[in-house]
Amino acid sequence: MRIDVLGVGFDNLTMEEAVEQGMLLLHSEGAHYVVTPNPEIVEVCRESREAMTAVNGADLVLPDGIGVIKGAAMLGTPLKEKTPGIEFAAHIVERMAREGLSLYLLGAKPGVAEQAAKNLAARYPGLKIAGTHDGYFKDDGPVVEEIRQSGADCVFVCLGAPKQELWMAKNGPATGAHLLCGLGGSLDVFAGVVERAPKFWSDHGLEWFYRLCKEPKRIGRMMKLPLFLVHVKQEKRKK
Repeated sequence: MRIDVLGVGFDNLTMEEAVEQGMLLLHSEGAHYVVTPNPEIVEVCRESREAMTAVNGADLVLPDGIGVIKGAAMLGTPLKEKTPGIEFAAHIVERMAREGLSLYLLGAKPGVAEQAAKNLAARYPGLKIAGTHDGYFKDDGPVVEEIRQSGADCVFVCLGAPKQELWMAKNGPATGAHLLCGLGGSLDVFAGVVERAPKFWSDHGLEWFYRLCKEPKRIGRMMKLPLFLVHVKQEKRKK
C-alpha cells in the first residue's frame, strides 16, 4: 500500500528494496516507469490533475528528498527512508552493467547526455550505451522511434517535472524499453556539469540548501518547500 502525501502515493521502500523492485520491472514484459517526486513536484501535482495522474500512474513512486519524509511523518504515516533519484539511478546502472544491459539517456542541454554516457560507461564496465538525445526537441515521435530502434532496455528521462512524468506516461510503451526513470537534473551530475551536495549536507537533509547556495536563481523553485510544509500542516489539522 502506498503512503499518501498530499495526494501523491509513495511506495514505502528502502533504497535496497526500491532497486530490487526496479530490476524486477526491468526484467518484466511491457513498459514500466519510475518517478522520484520531491516537495516541489508534489506541489506541481496539486496544481495539475494531469501531472498528478502521471505521477500516481508510475510503477514506482520514490520520495526524493528529506521534505517528503518529514511531510509523511507529520501526517502520521512515516516512510522508511528517502530514496534520491540520482542514487537509485546509480544502483540501477551498476546492476545493469553486471548483466550487460543497455541504457539510453534523454534530456539536458546539448552535449550533456553524451558526456554523461561517457562517464557512466567508464565507471561501470559492461554497461551498454544504446544512445543519447538532448532535451531540446519539439516532436516526440522521432525521439521515441530513435529509442525504439536503439533497443534500449532502460531509459533515463531527464526533462524536468512534470514534463518527464507526462512524457513517460504517454510514450513509454512506444519506446520498446522495459524501464523508464524520470530523474530531473541527474544527467548534469553524471556528466560532471553540476556537483552533488557533499555527504554531510545530504545526511542532514540540507542538500536543497547547498544547491540554493550554489544556484541562487533556484530561490523561486525552493519557495515551494515551505508551501509544501504549510499544506502538510493544513492536511494534518483536517485529520
